Amino acid sequence: MTTPATPPAIRVIDAQPELERTMRELRSEPLVAVDTEAASFHRYVDRVYLLQLSSRDLTVVVDPLAATDLAPFGAILADPDVEIVFHDADYDLRLLEREFGFAATRLFDTRIAAQLLNEPGVGLAALLDKYFGVKVDKRFQRADWSARPLSAGMLEYAASDTHYLPALRDILRERLAEMGRLGWAEEEFALLERVRWATPTDQDEPAWLRMKGAKALRPRQMAILRELVEWRDSVAKRLDRAAFRVMGNEPMFVMAKEPPADLDQLAKVPGIGRDGVERRGAEILAAVQRGVRLPESELPRLERPARRPVDPEFDARVERLKAVRNTQAARLELAPGVLCPNGTLEAIARAMPATLDDLRQVPFVRRWQVEAVGDALLAALRTP
Repeated sequence: MTTPATPPAIRVIDAQPELERTMRELRSEPLVAVDTEAASFHRYVDRVYLLQLSSRDLTVVVDPLAATDLAPFGAILADPDVEIVFHDADYDLRLLEREFGFAATRLFDTRIAAQLLNEPGVGLAALLDKYFGVKVDKRFQRADWSARPLSAGMLEYAASDTHYLPALRDILRERLAEMGRLGWAEEEFALLERVRWATPTDQDEPAWLRMKGAKALRPRQMAILRELVEWRDSVAKRLDRAAFRVMGNEPMFVMAKEPPADLDQLAKVPGIGRDGVERRGAEILAAVQRGVRLPESELPRLERPARRPVDPEFDARVERLKAVRNTQAARLELAPGVLCPNGTLEAIARAMPATLDDLRQVPFVRRWQVEAVGDALLAALRTP
């Protein structure tokens, strides 16, 4: 068996028959570590451009642009007899569900385990360094995984993300069991199995309005920003390029506040310059002018949500809950947000549970939280 500190011997799979043979091999394993590489830093639509899998003895890197039918891998994810190990599984699971319809059945997430163990560093690089003395090469953190061919360094970096996970899982699982927190982790893992890609709805705010600072703009400025964002999005989609690589947010806000009237003024906008003018100056000016000329009646208006009525008693309950949560977090040597996030405390303060059974019914409250600090939280609610 490969020892944890040994660099991975990488098997690259770039043909469908080889993928199917390898998946049959991995299907018989009790544990398979999984990671994906996407390209949101480079591409308009994020997708899986690389898939890494490791058993205790084998590490493979799958090229899904060459071996395109990943159904055999999906079967492994869904197999309750195979434990699937991720580090920080949330986004990977959402991406796999959106792109392929895959879902995991039996998870172990080493990031969640590390949080429940109050590790000083819960990132994979920190954990690999601490437990195996492995230094992760950060050159490839923002590599373009959609590019082909992939360099040997990129493949080694990708493979290291799963190669050490089985051994890391063993270490963290043993520590969780020793501290009586394995059940806590297993409850979190079970909840993680339900995550799905969130599809925008008509009720959601548009992307341009969620940009930091957008809601502080005046209606005319909002209209210009909206036109620029929509133009940028159309170009990024056509080129399959990350939107910020077409134009950053800062020059759009500058133009929304002080619209350039011609190409000379546009060239003076920080982040545009003469190069930007030569490439797309006319298109940018046209987007600005669409916002400038929009009739007053069609300008975007920000609907301010109704303010929650001031409730001093509710606020006092939340503060008492936070104080108790912080005390208990120190006792348990956990980060307060890991023990019980503020949003959950607010839900408890609204629900006003009287018993532990009531507390278990509050949305987002975990069973392990009730067992660990339920009595203390209820006592805080009863305190005048």
